[in-house]
Amino acid sequence: MLRIGFSKDVHPLAEGRPFILGGIKIDHYKGPVGHSDADCLLHAIAESILGAMALGDLGKFFPDTDPKYKNYDSSLILQEVFNYIDSKGWVVKNLDCMVSLEKPKLRPYVDDMRKHIAEILNVEISDVSVKATTFEGLGMVGEEKAIICEAIVMLESDAIIML
Repeated sequence: MLRIGFSKDVHPLAEGRPFILGGIKIDHYKGPVGHSDADCLLHAIAESILGAMALGDLGKFFPDTDPKYKNYDSSLILQEVFNYIDSKGWVVKNLDCMVSLEKPKLRPYVDDMRKHIAEILNVEISDVSVKATTFEGLGMVGEEKAIICEAIVMLESDAIIML
């Protein structure tokens, strides 16, 4: 059995915030704003997995009203989501992600992000795609006011499992 999930996450950017993306710390004067560590990419990935399983959105499991998740490491969020699907017999077959961000340029960080994500999801790095694009100066992304991350995931299970 195969399942496909998609998600998009958007975070505003602000000066003086740490910039963590795909579990990797990036040196930049702006960073995403959020309740957790605001790792937009890991949020989109985790939510795409939840969506593939028809379990709802990320906020249902990791609410921004819960003080437990204040400044929470998003790698742990993704790990918890993965542990759940793994316990139900599901595996990640492949993951494709798009990061929309004007600056900084992400090429120097992409392979480290892919490796980190692959380790959490227990897959080969070749099963994880992370791409980046700009908005050519247009809109909230182009004006460096926001980051948008999108993820699509394919899950597979040989067993028929009740969700």
